[in-house]
Amino acid sequence: MEPGAVVLDSAQSAAARRLAAVLDRHGRPRKRHRGVYLHGRPGRGKTMVMDRFFATADPRRRRRFHFHGFFAELHAATHALGSVERAVERLLGDAELVCFDEFHVNDIGDAMLVARLLDTLFAQRRVLVVTSNYPPRALLPNPLFHDRFVPSIERILAHLDVVELDGPLDYRTRGARRGSGFVAGGYLVETPVEASGPGVVADLGAGRTVRAEAVDGEAVVFDFAHLCGTPTGAADYLRLTRRFRRWTLRGVPILRAVPPDRAMRLVNLIDVLYDADLPCTIEAAAPVAELTAGVAAIPEVARTASRLSELPQIEARTVRTV
Repeated sequence: MEPGAVVLDSAQSAAARRLAAVLDRHGRPRKRHRGVYLHGRPGRGKTMVMDRFFATADPRRRRRFHFHGFFAELHAATHALGSVERAVERLLGDAELVCFDEFHVNDIGDAMLVARLLDTLFAQRRVLVVTSNYPPRALLPNPLFHDRFVPSIERILAHLDVVELDGPLDYRTRGARRGSGFVAGGYLVETPVEASGPGVVADLGAGRTVRAEAVDGEAVVFDFAHLCGTPTGAADYLRLTRRFRRWTLRGVPILRAVPPDRAMRLVNLIDVLYDADLPCTIEAAAPVAELTAGVAAIPEVARTASRLSELPQIEARTVRTV
């Protein structure tokens, strides 16, 4: 074994073997082969195992996306081209293997587009590999709408092998990404939530703006109340990451004390920053465990807690945000 090589645990090894079976010896997806739906709690190594698999695939016929980013592009391309099928062709080209990280369906409006996406991918016989915190039957968990997504869940089960990767250890608590941008340049600071300053305008495109507290080159400071307390979404955060490469988010309250839509926006924001691997300082009202406890209406908060737990915690007076 090479020095520093990653040693997979038993659950990760089993998942890696199942993924390896998708490809032939040339790194091409096997003809008419089922894809893989890899699920488990945050921090268990799903993304790492999928990315190791993806690295072995023929680079001419593979595409890999974080689902937030792909879904934002799919929305825009579908609107521009008039159909999901044409949008998929533009985004995926002739890729035979498509990998989605952090696949999820939480909103009924999104669910209808996801259903059309899945139908298109399966009809085109592309091999699909996804990671998710949800088993398939737990997608779109809202009981008011879940039944409407059941046909799509059945199609997932018909085309993908479901593999659970859910060992006892959250590896993010062991500092698995200490060298990365999100962690290496970021902090979590426990500090009281205070009133923000006068602010500046940050452009969201299409005539929409959001208030930032400060901007200095590629560094930006947002207040939770202004960024997550207004109707912003993952597509907005993706746009902002193209402009700002170092982030500070101030005034993050204990999440069970705020409306669920605000907590969900924080989940989406951290997903986007984590996937973009951007340095991020979070100034919050409490340590991670207390900050994220008791938000039963939003299961994804567990993923946010796992990711925030990687940030070093320091005293507020030592932080320079911009």
